[in-house]
Amino acid sequence: QAQLVESGGGLVQAGGSLRLSCKAPRTITSVFNPSLMRWYRQAPGKERDLVASIDGDRTTEYADSVKGRFTISRDNSRKTVYLQMNDLAPEDTAVYYCNRMLSGQNFWGQGTQVTVSP
Repeated sequence: QAQLVESGGGLVQAGGSLRLSCKAPRTITSVFNPSLMRWYRQAPGKERDLVASIDGDRTTEYADSVKGRFTISRDNSRKTVYLQMNDLAPEDTAVYYCNRMLSGQNFWGQGTQVTVSP
């Protein structure tokens, strides 16, 4: 079983919304809770870019391109982090990856495709 499992991607029209989920089934709660959780995205032919992050204190940060449209949150009881994406635009099209980091250990999910049509 993978360390991180993403879901929720799909095809949506511009202006629509999607909610991505990232579960950490193999991570015990005492490790998940303080972990820095991040969402990245990678468009074809481009580098993987940080989209949003949330730390153990629930402090959040966002890339300028998604501020006001995306919201990252976490449910520690479910060992899950979410990315609510509103007002999607074609330039948001990418594979979205979940990342967990704690004490120098870094884990990635397999990615979920988000495609936004004009």
